Amino acid sequence: MAATLADVAARAGVSTATVSRVLNGNYPVSAVTRDRVHRALGELDYVVNGPARALAAATSEVIGVIVNDVSDPFFSIQASGTQWEAASADLLAVICNTAGSPSDELKYISLLLRQRVRGVVLTGGTREEPEHLRAIAKLIGQALSAGTAVVMCGRPAPPGIDVPCVAFDNEGGARALTRHVITMGHRRIAYVAGPAGNSTTTARLKGHRSALDEHGIEPAAVVHGDFSRASGFDAAMELVGADVTAIIAGNDLMALGVIAALRQRGIRVPQDISVAGFDDLPSAVDVVPALTTVRLPLDQGARRAGRIASGVETVTGPTKLWLPAELMVRDSVAKRTE
Repeated sequence: MAATLADVAARAGVSTATVSRVLNGNYPVSAVTRDRVHRALGELDYVVNGPARALAAATSEVIGVIVNDVSDPFFSIQASGTQWEAASADLLAVICNTAGSPSDELKYISLLLRQRVRGVVLTGGTREEPEHLRAIAKLIGQALSAGTAVVMCGRPAPPGIDVPCVAFDNEGGARALTRHVITMGHRRIAYVAGPAGNSTTTARLKGHRSALDEHGIEPAAVVHGDFSRASGFDAAMELVGADVTAIIAGNDLMALGVIAALRQRGIRVPQDISVAGFDDLPSAVDVVPALTTVRLPLDQGARRAGRIASGVETVTGPTKLWLPAELMVRDSVAKRTE
């Protein structure tokens, strides 16, 4: 059986995109890598299929980026970072907006694979329903078989699938944030979580609860939103009148909604109720009071995912690439003295 591009890539220890670059000769590749590829080509007696290469070249200069909502700064930052790296590799990035629909996510991945894209980056949390995870795993398997790179950015891979995952420390960041609120003297702490059945929601809620458990504190209340500002506003309205001194939101947009609702009800932040968020979006430092939150390296993670999907960076070690979370202490959480 004739050697394939994937066989050459495996022998040389590089990605199929790198082999294509060496064959096409129109992308920068280091001399050492180029020599390894040429050695593998010779060892495997690889013969370039001219018509096939022309067809692939016409359809492989694209990477797809799956986002939940491109108008949400959390996703727009990631889309921008990934697109920047794609452009740096002379590739076109196609941004696919699912609006949170699991079926649309599957549809867009299928459409991208029909276009024989070079890579696909899936951002944000994933739905945790077994049926959806099986469907995603099947599509990823099809992508890898076709030589399309798949990279997870901020979400875990489906069970049994080993692809590069740029992972943010959602659980550790949430634990550190809740610990800070506790050290500020708060014991009656409500939590506004994201949508149930979402991997990001699950990780952040787990970190929050583990910090409460460490200090023997029972959750005052847990209300689920959908990561939007409006759902944070509604959650705070539901919590008004509850016996809480602090509200932690599962992301910054919901935290901004919480602050707006409390202000509307004449409740001062942080004098009456402290508020914290998560993500450290650009608006977090400009709101009054400035928002205590957790900073995730969204741009850094997205850029790395873009480089991997574009074939610029090859992952040779562990496929889970952890990026740390950083606690950002600002004015929206005040010390409780009572």
